[in-house]
Amino acid sequence: MTDILAQLRGGLVVSCQPVPDGPMDRPEIVAAMAAAAVAGGAAGVRIEGVANLRAARAAITAPIIALVKRDLTLSPVRITPFAQDVHELAQAGADVVAVDATDRRRPEPLIDLATAIRSAGALGMADCAMPDDGVRARALGFAIIGTTLSGYTEATTPAGNGPDFALVHAFRALGSFVMAEGRFNTPEAVAAAIRAGADAVTVGTALTRLEIMTGWFCDAVSAAKGADR
Repeated sequence: MTDILAQLRGGLVVSCQPVPDGPMDRPEIVAAMAAAAVAGGAAGVRIEGVANLRAARAAITAPIIALVKRDLTLSPVRITPFAQDVHELAQAGADVVAVDATDRRRPEPLIDLATAIRSAGALGMADCAMPDDGVRARALGFAIIGTTLSGYTEATTPAGNGPDFALVHAFRALGSFVMAEGRFNTPEAVAAAIRAGADAVTVGTALTRLEIMTGWFCDAVSAAKGADR
């Protein structure tokens, strides 16, 4: 599995996660996104959902980081909260299984998810929000430490709208494989992440959520029209 890290190191990962229930939220479209991303030079992709994973796995041989999102009543943890999710993703072809590694109330202990990932023969990616998350995840044997959830938890919401480069620096000091992820929406931000010590960078919304990107451009047009009045 170290070959997977070698393939991802120094590369771009494209998160092929359409807007939920949007017109592009279909396995065959997700698979096409994944194939297009790899054709464009992506080192790997990030895929949500077992059905989407199976479709993408049939379309590409590049590494796939996979996850399941669940909205739970008693826990804020959404990303791969159960060991059963881990097993299903591994069986569907995930090379890497991503889980929420934050220190929040969760339905199953993080150590159980780490054990499930190892038993399934996959690599683990810890989606973190704070430096302590990375320390804990590294101690549990996660191969990839990501900044994914910085700015998306109650404790980190004030972090701002841009990428969390400070967290990239903090994770670099741990000596693990660092995935910069979360609001890396421009080529300049991606390059800055690599210079900050990231081993790889994940980009999602700016590449695969057409509705959101269209909205950004429409807002710019509207603002320009308003300024001309």
